[in-house]
This record gives sequence, C-alpha cells and structure tokens, in this order.
Amino acid sequence: MAQRVFIDGEAGTTGLQIRERLEGRRDIELVSIDPAKRKDADERKRLLNSVDAVILCLPDDAAREAVALIENDAVKVIDASTAYRVAPDWTYGFAEMAKGQREKIAASKRISNPGCYPTGFIALTRPLVEASILPRDWALSVNAVSGYSGGGKAMIAEFENETDPTYTRAPFRIYAMGQKHKHVPEMQKYAGLMRAPIFAPSVGRYYKGMIVEVPLPLAAIANGSKLADVHRVIDAAYKGERFISVATLEESRALKTLDPEGLNGTNALKLFVFGHDEEARLVALLDNLGKGASGAAVQNLNLALGLDEGAGLS
Repeated sequence: MAQRVFIDGEAGTTGLQIRERLEGRRDIELVSIDPAKRKDADERKRLLNSVDAVILCLPDDAAREAVALIENDAVKVIDASTAYRVAPDWTYGFAEMAKGQREKIAASKRISNPGCYPTGFIALTRPLVEASILPRDWALSVNAVSGYSGGGKAMIAEFENETDPTYTRAPFRIYAMGQKHKHVPEMQKYAGLMRAPIFAPSVGRYYKGMIVEVPLPLAAIANGSKLADVHRVIDAAYKGERFISVATLEESRALKTLDPEGLNGTNALKLFVFGHDEEARLVALLDNLGKGASGAAVQNLNLALGLDEGAGLS
C-alpha cells in the first residue's frame, strides 16, 4: 500500500525537484492542496495531519508555523529549511555523516534536511576531526561556489531576466560578506569543531552545481599527517556508500580542472584530496539541488518510511 506524502511548498525550486523525483513511484502517493485552497489554513492543517510524511519546502518562519500545525504524532516531518538544523530534538538528515546516523533518521519523526554547502563541508572535515588529523580548535576556512538556483525563485529571476535593473553578466559574485551565513552553525556542530569556520560563499552564472573547498595547511598542523593519511581517512569513512565516492589520489592528480556542474541531476557527492604533504586542498562536488537539497530530502523520506533508500534517486 502506497504511503501518502504532502510537499508543503511544492511550487518552489526544491519542492518541484522533490515532486519530480517522487512522481510515478508506486510506493508513494503524492497529496497536493487544491490550488483554490492554498490560503485556506484549515485545509492546509488537514493535509499536514492526514498523511504519513510531510516535506516542508518553506522559509524558516513558515516551516515553524507548519510544524506547529501538526498534531498527529504519527506524521513524519522532513524540513528543508534552516529552522531546525541544529535543534537538539530534530535528527540531522545526513545519513552518511556518522555510524548510526542512518538508523537515527529511520527512527525519527522530525528530520532536518542538511544545507547544500554544509553537506560538502561536513563530509570532508568530520572524518578528519574524528581521526584527530584535524584539531577541533583549528581555524578552518571554506570557499564555495553554487549555481544561482540555490538562491531560490528571486535569485533565479534576477539571473535570468535581462530586463531586471539588477541584471548583470558578471560570471560570478561573492555574498554574505558580513560572515553571519545561516549555514555556519550546522557546519561547526556536525563537523565537531570548537570554533566556527570562516565561510566564503559565491554564486556563479549557471543554474545548478556546486564545489565546496577546504584548504588544509598540513605543515602547520603539528601531528605529522601527510596527504596520504588525509585521503585514507576520508576514503575509509565512505567506503561502500551508495551516493558518496572518493576519488583516488591518482585520479585527483590527473585532473586539470573540475566542473561544478559535473554531478548535476544526481544525488551523488564526490570528494577529492588535492595537494601534497605540505598542504591539502579538500574538495566536494555535488548538485546543490540534488544531494544538497531535493535528493537528500527524498533519501531521508525513503529512510523514514522504511523504503529503499535509493528509490527515485540516481
């Protein structure tokens, strides 16, 4: 019997991508609100309480409002906003992050979908922190570039509407220069760091795809770790994982460039270790709308409902 799922905010960028991944599945019955009743609070509350699982694709305040409307204890909630990412009573929905995390997600009724940038950053750094190669109090920096779809409908319109007065043909731009980006708390918490990393995000003139980089000055970290040690630890952390792969050192050395659009349309995350024994350049490649958003949400939904984890994903 198909399990009923309501995507609250299905008309948004992430909601549309989730719906696309769920449509046609026989184990899922998608429930939608009547367009004529979209502003009907009673109808929305009824749907939120009548399904097996809800996926929230809403701004933070609207997500909190939706959660407050759910009175049915059996309903499982996956929230794609940042509202509950570091909340102690919510499970962080990064199944590959740690041993036992997959089981926690499967047993939870409140799951917070990870941010796109944190997914790459945590995947690269957490294994090194746990292995004591990377000191917990190290002052890390993280540089990243995302496709403009990561900014939602407003940014998409800005980048694609040439009549908009803010339109620019610049190939990329930096943002969040006040160093208060909303993704930083989850980066610090789930990487296991004592201090927040310095986060330097940017957005490029392309629709989707993401590169997240963490420079690591091995020569300055006084524990004798070499490039091969860094690679060995990261590689071992994701051995056998369905959606995360680690390039060999040989493969990384052979690369001349890396395309941020290289994994678009997939739920894959690929990690690279570049550099030498003096300094490493850790890199994560993913689709910001895939493993960085809608793909991760579907993966978490599958786990929460006891379905094949990879159903609807590639």
